[in-house]
Amino acid sequence: MCRMEIEPFVVVNAAAWRAWLDANEDSSDGVWLVLAKKGTTEPTSVTYAQALDEALCSGWIDGQKRSLDAATFLQRFTPRRKASLWSERNIGLVATLIADGRMRDRGQAEIDRAKEDGRWDRAYAGAASITVPDDLQAALDAAPAAAALFADLDATNRYAVLHRITTAPSATARTNRLTKLVGMLERGETPYPRPAGGQVR
Repeated sequence: MCRMEIEPFVVVNAAAWRAWLDANEDSSDGVWLVLAKKGTTEPTSVTYAQALDEALCSGWIDGQKRSLDAATFLQRFTPRRKASLWSERNIGLVATLIADGRMRDRGQAEIDRAKEDGRWDRAYAGAASITVPDDLQAALDAAPAAAALFADLDATNRYAVLHRITTAPSATARTNRLTKLVGMLERGETPYPRPAGGQVR
């Protein structure tokens, strides 16, 4: 099977990225943007934070990251999909962008759609800030074997469990996911293979 060919896309600075988005945000399917590591100015000075801010203003979102060389890396940016969930981090970022008068019409339209269809209220926390919800804790309290495994999960599996529950699209889906995940833990199973040697945080 052939791997997808990646074509690095270079703009010299954040202003050039902004100008490109203004011209192409409605017609492009996305780009692998070349971003600068700390201290880099050639071939680009665009940082991840700068690129993400401009993308959010255009209703775009970041995706996969790929290594490139000692000075730069690749970050995938694409138009936000219709059902794409929002992160709490990005909600905070767009609040600042709106306050600063930087939000574009396309970006505001994505925000409005998310508020209308409920995705805004279901924004998920990042791995560093996500907490165990009360319903999951109650289910774990009633299932000691599942609770023991959950307490010993590595960071990737712990976040996978919490993310799947907290991003459920409805109360029924949330209950179903919670029941399934607790059952999985009771059987000694995890969403992803566990690291050799046990827990890694």
